[in-house]
Amino acid sequence: MLGFLRTDDEALVSCLGDPQRTVGAYHELLRRADDALDAVRAGLDHPDPAVREGCCRLLDHLVDTDSMPRLIEMADDPDAKVRIAAFHALACDRCKNDTCAPGADRVLEPALRHLAGDPDPQVRLRAVELVGKFVHTDATALAAILTSHRQDPSPAVRKKSGWYAPGGTIHRRTLPRTPKQPGRPGGRP
Repeated sequence: MLGFLRTDDEALVSCLGDPQRTVGAYHELLRRADDALDAVRAGLDHPDPAVREGCCRLLDHLVDTDSMPRLIEMADDPDAKVRIAAFHALACDRCKNDTCAPGADRVLEPALRHLAGDPDPQVRLRAVELVGKFVHTDATALAAILTSHRQDPSPAVRKKSGWYAPGGTIHRRTLPRTPKQPGRPGGRP
């Protein structure tokens, strides 16, 4: 099966670090879903950063409430690619329901810290996405986005921060809507 000597979950997780086998292992673990979750979570402690990155990418799709604390820990991994994958998984709501989407109380502090000082601009780009989720509800998040938009050394990070700043496309799209009031079309005065 899949051309692997062993196909147990742990062996497939280890294959995430093998450039020749990573795609097949990733898709098979994704197919196994909840049955592979324990092995994927354990892979976050693997010595190979490619395995840790692959596990973060898998948890973006397989995440559950038990995995969320581990993903938050991975935001401080020494490897930039792992931090990028962790921040993406924490910010992306596409595969998450409201029960396991992390709240600001759990993820905003590491996101703010990395947005302000991570040496890798790709990590800061992903931190923008996570901090940006809270600009309408948290003054600290809004201030960090505005600072990043004005001062980040990377033009890409400044541009993306601008999307989440007031007047930016994502800021406008995610603006909380006021409820419609009787007698007022669209709920506006």
